[in-house]
Amino acid sequence: MRRRTRARELALQFLYTVDVKGAGARDELDDFLTASGASRAARLFATQLVDGVLAHREELDARISALAERWSLQRIAAVDRNILRLGGFELLHSPDVPVRVALNEAIELGKRYSTAQSGAFVNGILDQIRAGRSFAADPANAPDERDEEEPAGAPDLGEEPS
Repeated sequence: MRRRTRARELALQFLYTVDVKGAGARDELDDFLTASGASRAARLFATQLVDGVLAHREELDARISALAERWSLQRIAAVDRNILRLGGFELLHSPDVPVRVALNEAIELGKRYSTAQSGAFVNGILDQIRAGRSFAADPANAPDERDEEEPAGAPDLGEEPS
């Protein structure tokens, strides 16, 4: 499994924990990631994702709530809710992550960790978030231009051998 895919998986698992236990659970992240056995690079990326989602949680929840017609945020399954937060964070606040990668990874997480319908649900909400974001400031970030997982010139986080 690619290190960023593994990091997203770990971030989702931990965000679910925060959803259940409350924001105070953030203090457990380092121990959780160390116990996972993931590479250093995956742990660093997972930490960035978790901290980013938590920092932007109110904004992400407001966007998800506005787009999930006839579904309150609390009615959305906890796994799906956190996949949407994670994918929404990457779409809105991670310009180094290609749009297609953020969408595909979130859809795959939905298929893997939730119900058969989750992939389509996640895709529908995140595609609306993607469509609402502004690319005017940097046309190079348009969806058709951002279709590689590891953009050229991206810093190597030192993938550790498994």
